Formats: sequence, C-alpha cells, structure tokens
Amino acid sequence: MNWKLIVQLSMFGLAMGLGTVFVIPSTVEPFLWLAIFLICSYVIGATGTAHPFLHGLAIGVVNSVWVTGSHLLLFNQYVANHSRELEMMRTMPMSDRPRVLMALMGPVIGVISGIILGLFALAASKLMKSRTPPPVTTA
Repeated sequence: MNWKLIVQLSMFGLAMGLGTVFVIPSTVEPFLWLAIFLICSYVIGATGTAHPFLHGLAIGVVNSVWVTGSHLLLFNQYVANHSRELEMMRTMPMSDRPRVLMALMGPVIGVISGIILGLFALAASKLMKSRTPPPVTTA
C-alpha cells in the first residue's frame, strides 16, 4: 500500500470537510465528491499502484476521518449552515446526541464511499493498463 499517495489524495477530504462547514452547500457537495473520485481514481490508475481497489477504499476511510472530524470540531458552524441535515438527524435514533450520531455514521459513510472510490480506481487502473502500448523489444 502506498500510504503517501493515500494521505495525499485524502487531502481532498480535509478540504471538503472544512469546505462543507463554511462554504459548500449540500446541494453542490455530491458533484464535488464525484469530481474528487474521478481525480483520485485517475491518479491511482496513472501511478500503476498495486491493489487499486484497496487504495480507493483506504482513501474513502481516511476522507471520512477528515470530514467527520471537521464536522465534529466545528459542529455549531456546520449545523448553522446545514439545517436540513440537522432535521434529518432529529428523525434518527440517538437524535438527542447529534455529535455521537455523526461519529458513528462517519465511518459507515467512509467505507461505502471507499468501496465506490475503490471500484472507480479499479476501473481506471484497468483502462490505463489496456491503453499502454506494449514494450518495444529489440531482437
């Protein structure tokens, strides 16, 4: 596993974690995540790392640490800008403890998004391997 690559690509998660607290509305967030997933899968495929699926999964989990940590540390600012998410939390179990709910749901979302990113990375890796020309051999 290339942990340097995983940490570097997870910086998108840190940016999204902070961005969603202060700037990025929840209506735009899925499109930004899609762009991030495409960029990450391209980079994983282009670097030719072994186990691209596992790299994508690890990035998804590390992203969830960044995003969940940002949302927990800056909880008051987050809910001030995301009233719809706060209302959704109120309908879930443990609605009286929204921070605990976030802390429990963050890793679940991280694994799910990591599986999706892993599949994207696996596809990108296979596409890039099929497009590389065979090495030239001299007789």
